[in-house]
Amino acid sequence: MPSLTLETCPSADSSEAIRVGFTATRKFGGAVVRNRAKRRLRAAAAAVLPLSGKPGNDYVLVARAGTLTRDFASLKEDLAAAIKTAHLKQTDPKPGERS
Repeated sequence: MPSLTLETCPSADSSEAIRVGFTATRKFGGAVVRNRAKRRLRAAAAAVLPLSGKPGNDYVLVARAGTLTRDFASLKEDLAAAIKTAHLKQTDPKPGERS
């Protein structure tokens, strides 16, 4: 997605909670810029994960250049699309695997 990268996996424990983490690397900018990007990601996650997140999964949202410049509605749409794509990849068997 242009505004974020999403990493997801099933939780290591048997919890049904949705856990989420946020990151912005130093190459993204100074502390003020990184914190602003993470605040935007937190707000988007608070709006989208209760609706689209899957219980028992961990999510890590990584800030990208578009995190700060994209309008908030588009940021939420990007997150929802990334979650949908990630869940499809979790359920689709890889070539050579049985379902």
